[in-house]
Amino acid sequence: MPNYTEEIKRRRTFAIISHPDAGKTTLTEKFLLYGGAINLAGSVKGKATARHAVSDWMEIEKERGISVTSSVLQFEYDGYCVNILDTPGHQDFSEDTYRTLMAADCAVMVIDASKGVEAQTRKLFKVCVMRKIPIFTFINKMDRDANDTFDLLDEIEKELGIATCPVNWPIGSGKSFKGVYDRNKKCVITYFDTEKGTREGHSRELPIEQEDLLREQLGGEATDKLLEEIELLDGASAEFDLNEVRKGDLTPVFFGSALTNFGVEIFLKHFLEMATPPLPRVADIGVVDPVEADFSAFVFKIQANMNRAHRDRVAFMRICSGRFDANMEVRHVQGGKVMRLSQPQQIMADERKILSEAYAGDIIGVFDPGIFSIGDTICAPKNNFRYEGIPTFAPEHFARVRQMDTMKRKQFVKGIEQIAQEGAIQIFQEFNGGMEEIIVGVVGVLQFDVLKYRLENEYNVEIRLENLPYEHIRWIVNKDEVNLEHLVGTSDMKKVKDMKGNPLLLFVNPWSVGMVLDRNKGLVLREFGRN
Repeated sequence: MPNYTEEIKRRRTFAIISHPDAGKTTLTEKFLLYGGAINLAGSVKGKATARHAVSDWMEIEKERGISVTSSVLQFEYDGYCVNILDTPGHQDFSEDTYRTLMAADCAVMVIDASKGVEAQTRKLFKVCVMRKIPIFTFINKMDRDANDTFDLLDEIEKELGIATCPVNWPIGSGKSFKGVYDRNKKCVITYFDTEKGTREGHSRELPIEQEDLLREQLGGEATDKLLEEIELLDGASAEFDLNEVRKGDLTPVFFGSALTNFGVEIFLKHFLEMATPPLPRVADIGVVDPVEADFSAFVFKIQANMNRAHRDRVAFMRICSGRFDANMEVRHVQGGKVMRLSQPQQIMADERKILSEAYAGDIIGVFDPGIFSIGDTICAPKNNFRYEGIPTFAPEHFARVRQMDTMKRKQFVKGIEQIAQEGAIQIFQEFNGGMEEIIVGVVGVLQFDVLKYRLENEYNVEIRLENLPYEHIRWIVNKDEVNLEHLVGTSDMKKVKDMKGNPLLLFVNPWSVGMVLDRNKGLVLREFGRN
């Protein structure tokens, strides 16, 4: 066994997913607070006096109070090395979240106690199910009036199709939120002296059998309700089974309030014990073991201009196996080159720390001179295998991009290509044209705002976007077997090509796809691209 086995086994790498405003960023901050990575939690509400969350770094995020890119945060807690992948909550940035989930071993789903399962939660959850990612649920905002607890669990089971097992149970909500009942320890945990933004505060444990003490602390009505609910719960909820959790078939549920620190540390402790260390990954040579195999990683995210002063571009890699050393040579499989990774660093929002080593489970950022693409595999020089590609999602909104100042053509092309390489947008050209006519496709319309903002602020280029009516896109699988010039189309179809020269078809109406297939025998179309 390599001597770094223990280092790998103490890693926990997870993504935090939620609907916007469920309190995901606040929960992330509290984790960092308990891990000693920050001393004071900020607020993400965009108030002039507030400090912004460490995980939101892009200017547009600070202005709007929403996360539009995924951040990577690492901290130590209780012997574990924790890597958090904080993801955008807004559905218009869901593609970034999908890619981030590819780099995680499990997911924490944050649900607003007064709203229950929301649209975006449903969408992201389906990706977790598809990948069999274990899911841990934190029902947040118990300091506000919440839905009935049994109803919340029922909704998770029905909407998301996963069994639930509450690890603790809330006592009241809103102003009457008294604390939580720990089902394992069979005791009530109450909190006092908690303050916003700090980890101070005290908890007290009261054994459930000491009814008189409970009545004194919680009041008679709250105690009666709790005892009744515990009896119901013990008869109705699924038994806790760690194997079922790790298979993605059962979600442990925790209750608390990230804002007031109620239940956050309890959740963190339980979660780290239950979550898996780095898992084996599938490559074209079979399954790659994180401990046994040499260093390997894949690129899941590229971000340009994280540091405005340096105009840099960072490729984020999930290390899948072995140990990374800053001086080692590696093979960039898709580029066919053996090289050293330049300026390997750990990035915490906009702060950076140059790394000398990292292990399976860790996320590192490396300087990218424009050679990496999302989905690329990096491995030891003697190896030459590829990890499974990351799916690219079909854009649902399209616009033609017009440049306002034709003298800035070079900056415009560079900017739009770099932003496309990050995977936030997809760019297409006229089928027989060059970069004169550019069509942009996005998963969510807010991406258009981000594109406009970034081109203006990072590349000093002004653009005008003209919305196009297309809503459906298909890649042509067998392009070499089809005469593309003589393709029989429909009146609402447009032929374009992507940046790699692959032909695609855009349609206004979904039924046109079937008509084109009928009119062109042998034509094969696909809905998704692949990085």
